[in-house]
Amino acid sequence: MSDSWKNRTFPNTILLFDVDGTLTPARRKVSPEIIALLQNLREKVVIGFVGGSDIAKQAEQLGPDVVDDFDFAFAENGLTAYRLGQKLESQSFIKWLGEEKYQKLVNFILKHIANLDIPKKRGTFIEFRNGMINVSPIGRNCSIEERNEFEEYDQEHNIRRAFVKALNNEFPEFGLNYSIGGQISFDVFPTGWDKTYCLNHLESEGFTTIHFFGDKTYKGGNDYEIYTHPKVIGHSVKSPDDTIRELKKLFF
Repeated sequence: MSDSWKNRTFPNTILLFDVDGTLTPARRKVSPEIIALLQNLREKVVIGFVGGSDIAKQAEQLGPDVVDDFDFAFAENGLTAYRLGQKLESQSFIKWLGEEKYQKLVNFILKHIANLDIPKKRGTFIEFRNGMINVSPIGRNCSIEERNEFEEYDQEHNIRRAFVKALNNEFPEFGLNYSIGGQISFDVFPTGWDKTYCLNHLESEGFTTIHFFGDKTYKGGNDYEIYTHPKVIGHSVKSPDDTIRELKKLFF
């Protein structure tokens, strides 16, 4: 066990949290109540977040000092990672896939979106990140109200699920996974680069208990793989308030 955690009540235990729908409402800022609870929790155990967005977007939601407020900060599923504020080695999606395959993938996605008959489309349909791409049929530039509208529409019409199925059928040899998360988008990344990737950074730490809290824990959701991982104790929550209730029940 690392000496870094020796002052914690349970130094062998780490708690990992999804961001959207778990610590914050989707793409919204964290509440003072969650911040205070995490600060108290950090005296007892080691804490970290693992989200699909890049570190800049995580900071928008969790605060500008996010890499210092958590013991581990795992952006892009841990492909960009920090330990006690220090950046760890990162990975690159584009280097792994190659430009030729990447362009085929992007061209197919843009054509598919162009042919979608949905109530609204805005902008930024593909967001390129270090370890993945994020695809949004409505576009990430939509408003909060439009996000909520699309989420309801998608729940009825399964736009994202059908999109993922089309990509699986078109590129079976690319070795890619597709994971639906949040309200309006899904992530595309190499097989094995889901949220379980962050566990690679913990192997040398000697943790005997790893908890994970997330809301998209169903099969096909972007929390599913880590939620069901054999080394992880998974907790499925429905909202930040639900996370608070679960944490108070377990640790306070």
